[in-house]
Amino acid sequence: MRCAIVGLGRIGSLLEDDTLREKPCTHAGAIAANPNCTLVGGCDIDPVRRQRFAERWGCSALYADVDTLLQQTRPQILSVATHPDSHRRMVERAAAHGVPVVVCEKPLADSLRNARAIAALHRRRRLTVLTNHERRYSADYQNVRAAVVDQRFGRLLALRATLCSGRTKRHDRVLLHDGTHMVDVINYLAGGTLQLRKRLGSMRANTSSAFLYAVVAGIPATIEVGAERDHLLFEIELSFERGRIRVGNGTYTFEQSIESPYYQGFRSLSPAESPPPALTGYFAGMLDDAVACVSDPERQPVSSAEDGLASMRFIRALRSML
Repeated sequence: MRCAIVGLGRIGSLLEDDTLREKPCTHAGAIAANPNCTLVGGCDIDPVRRQRFAERWGCSALYADVDTLLQQTRPQILSVATHPDSHRRMVERAAAHGVPVVVCEKPLADSLRNARAIAALHRRRRLTVLTNHERRYSADYQNVRAAVVDQRFGRLLALRATLCSGRTKRHDRVLLHDGTHMVDVINYLAGGTLQLRKRLGSMRANTSSAFLYAVVAGIPATIEVGAERDHLLFEIELSFERGRIRVGNGTYTFEQSIESPYYQGFRSLSPAESPPPALTGYFAGMLDDAVACVSDPERQPVSSAEDGLASMRFIRALRSML
């Protein structure tokens, strides 16, 4: 498959040099690692980034204009890793040039109006749009989803999520950035769409925490968005009839109910057999899905434009409460 990238910054290319991250972890890295894909070109308005990209990936077909990129390279898959305010234009230009599949970084767009326009292109089959909410492609989250569907610990009864992304970021800005991942993966794990019910605390603050109370697939869900922490925290706790699962960045624990070794006549939670996957394959899985969508134009991607739109609708509902 012929693949091109517009936006050669962090998620497009640069994060591949982070020695601690699972690889691949960028669009360029995923393309280079996939035997079914060939990197045919890239686009960025920054000449320094174009030069770094050429040196890193051995790609000489680099352009400052997306139309020139699409005309000269004719990709089958276009990865859009630009700022969200340009996502709509990039997807529309891809549709105009007949690109069959676009992988669009999150958030899907900078506004609900633009996100709806992108989703409409997908819905009308002008092209297939994947939203890169990569946890849907990650083996650890897929294992958790399977445990929910199979009712390994009984029915899912409640979810609780925590998102902290530094000391000084305002809660609403954290939610628009990493929060789109949080909203989407809750939708994915529960098999529904989050509906906001109430907020406690100011989303414009950058102190302590704000709490969002919602419902997804008939299940109560609480999301804490916090500041003033010196660490990143992205974690979801799922409570079942007979157990509990915690999953997140660096977190993967399964617990089951057993006869309590501490209190007579009670049951307690104890670790359950569920070793974490050696590799999650999150970026590789995303590109495999894109390749499959090129091969089968009727295929619905694992993470679609509609999924990206659903996350933005939740965030927009929150903004209406500010």
